[in-house]
Amino acid sequence: MPAQEPYVVQPADGVYAYVQPDGGWCLNNAGFVTGGGRTLLVDTAATERRALALRAALLAAGAPLPRTVVNTHHHGDHTYGNGAFAPEALILAHDNARSEQLAAGHQLELIWPETDFGAMGITAPDLTYSDRMTLYVGETEVQVVHPGVAHTTGDSIVWLPRQRIVFTGDLVFAEGTPFLAMGSLAGSLRALELLRSLGAETVIPGHGPLTDPSAYEATERYLRHVAELAREGRAKGLTPLEAARQADLGEFAAWRESERLVANLHRAYAELAGEPEGVPLDILAVLRDMTVMNGGTPILCHA
Repeated sequence: MPAQEPYVVQPADGVYAYVQPDGGWCLNNAGFVTGGGRTLLVDTAATERRALALRAALLAAGAPLPRTVVNTHHHGDHTYGNGAFAPEALILAHDNARSEQLAAGHQLELIWPETDFGAMGITAPDLTYSDRMTLYVGETEVQVVHPGVAHTTGDSIVWLPRQRIVFTGDLVFAEGTPFLAMGSLAGSLRALELLRSLGAETVIPGHGPLTDPSAYEATERYLRHVAELAREGRAKGLTPLEAARQADLGEFAAWRESERLVANLHRAYAELAGEPEGVPLDILAVLRDMTVMNGGTPILCHA
């Protein structure tokens, strides 16, 4: 089946979401806010080709090229395209997102060597923050908030209070499976509470179609299911892989990337063992287990 083309949705005046179907591995969402002759871009894309397509879509919407890019976290699908907008745009992210991005380097090329990521190098944030900051794009207030350790240790939520629109980054995967290998299960539950407290009406997830706050409830049900599977599996002496292979995903079985269950169980087991939230896991072991859960086929980059 041919890949679907990215599309732009405008949920409010001067606010755009850039959606890359079907939201699977490396097909992230981005978005932009424009007003007063300025543009702020939220996230970029995994490949040079896709980042240039995002740039073209932004210009086609009549927006000036961005002066600011906010990265919601360090993963390459959200940051590799920074170079298509720098140095004209200043790159902003949480303190930890910068250090994580520099440490990860060209990690996606190592995982998916067959994918053509293009020629752009790693463009790390120029400006970082620790708790929250506020920017203005014309008359639009843009709050950038760190929820604590959640999807990664360096996540950012981008919240537009007047428009009641939130860019969640990968705290929410609409119709897709959360991924906690570099973050925290407990922290992800706290992040959902923070998101609820904002009172958003429109939710622009890190992957998948635009949604509403009901996505928080679905995500929480999944996370609590993972926590219960981890408690039961650990009590029985099962490895995360054994627990994952025996699990019934129920309502979550149809979500994209169900193989992430085993990665999430690795994280849940670490937290049950008293490890600090966000402590690095053996990512190669996690990838091997996801390959087993994927029927022995390595996970595919869709970019």
